Amino acid sequence: MEINKIYQGNCLEVLKKFDDDIFDLGITSPPYNKLQAGGGKKSIFGPIVYDNFDDTLPEDEYQKQQIDILNELYRTTIPGGSFFYNHKVRHIKNNTINPIEWLIKTDWNIKQEIIWDRISALNIRGYHFWQYDERIYWLYKPTKDNKMWGPLESKHANLSSIWRVIPDRNNDHPAPFPLELPVRVMSSIFKDSKYKLVIDPYMGSGTTGVACKFLSQHYVGIDISKKYIDEANSRIDNYEKEHKIFRKEVDSYKVVGKTWKERKRKELKDIEDKEFIENKLKEWGGKD
Repeated sequence: MEINKIYQGNCLEVLKKFDDDIFDLGITSPPYNKLQAGGGKKSIFGPIVYDNFDDTLPEDEYQKQQIDILNELYRTTIPGGSFFYNHKVRHIKNNTINPIEWLIKTDWNIKQEIIWDRISALNIRGYHFWQYDERIYWLYKPTKDNKMWGPLESKHANLSSIWRVIPDRNNDHPAPFPLELPVRVMSSIFKDSKYKLVIDPYMGSGTTGVACKFLSQHYVGIDISKKYIDEANSRIDNYEKEHKIFRKEVDSYKVVGKTWKERKRKELKDIEDKEFIENKLKEWGGKD
């Protein structure tokens, strides 16, 4: 497998060729099967039409496809690794379909559901309250001893579980997510670590790759469209053009108080047995 490359092909079939336990982190937003769900044709901007891909499957087939892909991503992610999966609640007539329906059937542990507040709605029909939100699921692959992922730094934890980020309106891809999302994820998970390996199985316009370039990380992408791959590679090569967006996101992080582990150290300060303290901290939190 080559790093810093976007592979062309069906993402499930490409993933099957990769070794076990190689990716540190994953970030993606798959096609939503929106035409089948009825969301695409009623959008303000018309249906979402992909190059070389029809976003219309029977819902049961779509969900099985997503489960299979997520399980391959689980296999190829290192123990202790995470995957951030962006999707949304969809509606078919009077039925609501929540991504949690198939996520609970995968091998992943669901660590957290994050609300992405897009601050705008694509649908102006009045059958439901206008939907401004999408979901980002933090999925986690436990280590062999089943330890929890360690605590976030305060400045990242303070981002909260509601992320108010406007969509990318300056992108020709039919369904891009904004650069702020993968930058926020990688900054929070990797902290100051560099040259980790990130997978995006639906690379699209290359946003995850651009974020990796800014943060000195490696990436592997997959996409079925040669057109999108060519455009994504060009965008990644010229990533510095988006420096203002990157800096705006990074500069927005706030430092608030002490970390969880720092607070625990304070609680244990009167105990002289240093080995006991370190063992306790490992038991409570794993990573710093």
